[in-house]
Amino acid sequence: MKPSHKSWEAEPLLPNMAETPYAPLNSSFGFATSYQTTGSVLPKVSWTVEKALNEGKLLDVVYGIKEIVAILSQTPVNIALTGDSGNGLSSFINALRIIGHEEDDSAPTGVVRTTQTPAGYSSPHFPNVVLWDLPGLGATAQTIENYSEEMKFNLYDLFIIIASEQFSSNHVNLAKAIQRMGKRFYIVWTKLDRDLSQCVLSEIRLLQSIQENIQQSLQKERVNIPPIFLVSNLDPLLHDFPKLRDMLHKDLSNIRCCGPLNALSGTCEKIIDDKVACLKERIDNGCWGNSLCVRDNDDMEECLKAFRLEFGVDDESLQQVAQSMGTVVQEYKVDMKSQTLYTVRRGDWKLRLMTCVIMNALFRGLKRLHRCFFCCIPCFRHMKLKRMLLLVSQDTKTIVKKTLKDIISSPQI
Repeated sequence: MKPSHKSWEAEPLLPNMAETPYAPLNSSFGFATSYQTTGSVLPKVSWTVEKALNEGKLLDVVYGIKEIVAILSQTPVNIALTGDSGNGLSSFINALRIIGHEEDDSAPTGVVRTTQTPAGYSSPHFPNVVLWDLPGLGATAQTIENYSEEMKFNLYDLFIIIASEQFSSNHVNLAKAIQRMGKRFYIVWTKLDRDLSQCVLSEIRLLQSIQENIQQSLQKERVNIPPIFLVSNLDPLLHDFPKLRDMLHKDLSNIRCCGPLNALSGTCEKIIDDKVACLKERIDNGCWGNSLCVRDNDDMEECLKAFRLEFGVDDESLQQVAQSMGTVVQEYKVDMKSQTLYTVRRGDWKLRLMTCVIMNALFRGLKRLHRCFFCCIPCFRHMKLKRMLLLVSQDTKTIVKKTLKDIISSPQI
C-alpha cells in the first residue's frame, strides 16, 4: 500500500517494516484518505445527496448516504497496541482475532519479549483494519516522549494499552501521552484467568479492585477515564471480550465516517436553509402557492401538506425511508412538529396564537370594517406560512441527522 501524499515519500512511515506489507496512513488526513482510495467517487455521491435533498427526494438522500458510508467503510484504520513488555500484547492480538498461537498468521508469543519491531496483523472480523503490535515500553529503556516519537504515534487512529499484574507508571504515562494527542484509547487488562486462580477475593470483588486501581492511577495524573476491559487471552469469547469488540466496531465507524458525514450534515443544513429562504421570498411575492400546486393559500392544512411534500417529509416519503432503514415510520414521526395542523399548533405557541379562533375572527372583522385593513390580511397570512415553513424545515433537519446517525451505527458498517 503506497501512500500518495508527497510528504510521506521522504522516509518510511514506521521503522523496520520489511517483514510486513502494511504501512499506516496518517490519521490527520482521514477525509483526504477516503478521496485518495476511491478516486472521484465520493464527491460525486455527495453531490447526488445534496441534489436529492434540494429536490425533496428523501429516499434518494438515504440511498446516497448509505453509498457514502459503504465507501468510507473501506478506509484503512490503524490501531496500535502498546504497554509494558510481558503484558501479553501478542497473545491479546491473537485472542482479539480469535485465532490460536499455532496458526501461521498468528502473532509470535513467548516468555521473553518476541516483538522486536512493530508488526501489523489483519483479521476478517475487522476488515480494512491493521492491528500493530508495538515493542513493549519496558524493554526499550526510553522515555515516553522518545518512545512515542520512534513508534510514530501520530500515525495511528486508536490505541489499546495492554496491562497485567500491575498498572504501572509506564501505563499511566502512555495514557497521558495519547490523551495529549487527542486520540482515543482503551485499557485492556489481560491474564484475568491467572488473577482469578490466584486471588482469594470473590470474582466480583476482584474485578472491582482491578477497575478501581486503574481508575485511581489515572485520576491522580488527571487522565480522563477511558473504556476499561478485563479479559483473559485464553478465553477470547468470555469476560469483556464481547463488549470490547462491540465498542471497537462502533469506534471504527466513527473514525471512518464521523468527519466526512459531519461535513455532509452541515452542507445539508445549509441546503435546507437556502430552500427556506427561497420559499420565503416566493411567499412574500405571492407566487409560492402556484409553484407548489396549492389551490387555496388560506387552507392551512393544504399548505402544510405542500411544504412537507416539497421537503420530502410527507407520510409516503417517510414510510419509504423507514422501510429502507428496516424500521417503523413512527421512529421518524415521533419528534415531528409538522405531522398535522394539530401537532403544528400544539408544538409552536406562535403559530397557535396566529391561528386561534379569536385572531381569525379579529382579522375577518377588520376586513369588513374598511379597505385600509386589506393590506394586513396578506401580511398576517404570510407570517403564518413562514412560521409553518420553519417548522417543516426543522423537522427535515432532524430526520436527516437521525438518518445519518442510524446509518453510521448500523451493524453492517
